[in-house]
Amino acid sequence: QVQLVESGGGLVQAGDSLRLSCAASGGTFSTYAMGWFRQAPGKEREFVAAISRSVGITDYKDSVKGRFFISRNNAKNTVYLQMNGLKPEDTAVYYCAARRSATIAAMKNDYDYWGQGIQITVSS
Repeated sequence: QVQLVESGGGLVQAGDSLRLSCAASGGTFSTYAMGWFRQAPGKEREFVAAISRSVGITDYKDSVKGRFFISRNNAKNTVYLQMNGLKPEDTAVYYCAARRSATIAAMKNDYDYWGQGIQITVSS
């Protein structure tokens, strides 16, 4: 059983940067592909970014490409989401997720473990 804990959220202004971290425990982190999702009020949880377990293959939601960057440190059992140029429409609860696979995925049902989520609010 893998436990995921997000940190680094908060309230920022439009144009600011923020880095989310997700610390994993209870499993072999390097064997999981990792993803970030977000859910705004009244909306479905949506894919934001994903990274493969070892070779660093990444994928992003179109609206965050060039602004958000996912990375991982397998020695620290941590995945990161660097968010630059934040916009009010990025406001949501952000979730870290782990997938028991080498390959990345963009569907939430493809992930096996989830963090509790962390709020990001971007003011205009």
